[in-house]
Amino acid sequence: MAVKKCVTAVIFLAATTAGAAWAEEPIKPITPPKEINQAKAELGKKLFFDPRLSKSGFISCNSCHNLSIGGSDNLKTSIGHNWQKGPINAPTVLNSSLSFVQFWDGRADSLKAQAGGPIANPGEMALTHALAEGILTSIPGYVTEFKQVFGDNKIDIDRVTDAIAEFEKTLVTPNSRFDKWLLGDVKAVTEQELAGYKLFKDFGCISCHYGESVGGGTFHKMGMVEEYKAKSPAEGRKAVTGKDEDRFMFKVPNLRNVELTYPYFHDGEAETLTEAVDVMGRLQLGKKLSDTENAQIVAFLKSLTGDQPAFTLPMLPPSSDKTPQPKPFEE
Repeated sequence: MAVKKCVTAVIFLAATTAGAAWAEEPIKPITPPKEINQAKAELGKKLFFDPRLSKSGFISCNSCHNLSIGGSDNLKTSIGHNWQKGPINAPTVLNSSLSFVQFWDGRADSLKAQAGGPIANPGEMALTHALAEGILTSIPGYVTEFKQVFGDNKIDIDRVTDAIAEFEKTLVTPNSRFDKWLLGDVKAVTEQELAGYKLFKDFGCISCHYGESVGGGTFHKMGMVEEYKAKSPAEGRKAVTGKDEDRFMFKVPNLRNVELTYPYFHDGEAETLTEAVDVMGRLQLGKKLSDTENAQIVAFLKSLTGDQPAFTLPMLPPSSDKTPQPKPFEE
């Protein structure tokens, strides 16, 4: 009995210590959003899933940010209107509210600013904001819901993107096994995963991947030690600033749920986590990781998968006779 009490005391002390120590760790546990306008988020959920916001009537936000597979599409680059090949890998929408800017090149400073871009991009949803407003205004169910949420019948792109952003704020993934460890559950992760976390810190990965989202807080150059030979035309921040020194400066991706969001990098060229860790070790840190080290870091990264968003799929309001018809085969 004395031995059992001693063991129990040691486990309790370890858990208490871990729970107190998480505040000192560079990675923080995810906390659920606190202030959500539920009516607006519910409207935003419908808009997120509604393909009528595209010219084809076939593509929705969820097409490239599929919430059943980690908030991305698992393609190197996404498929746009008329099967156009996108120029860049679709980042996950999960935990995107934790990033300081949106898009790989950071051209949008908020979720709301980001939400309007794909709708009007001819290579993505290929509509215009004016046409999107007209389509939604022609649907009685949306007119009613916009009035309930915003107080009047006006439907414009500002309100559309505001609602979509409100829904996207709910798409956080707390309660990963690693979060449980941070909060004091010493049995939540394995020895291999903890060894991987130690390497992740010791090798310097943590200098870019930190905080709640384990990334998403800075821009960084792809190819610090060795040049990265990309197959994508994307040039990162240079496309926004026009400065040569910003070429290949990309927003650091968040690593939450990273085992679900393959392939990796802005061009989607790394098909597996093992490959991604190897490339990042060599190009960013100048380190050739052993198979054991790589496996340990991969194991740690997989412990970052949290609770996925769970909700009832929205029933979209039906079109009216005045609703413009989809044009899936028009350029």
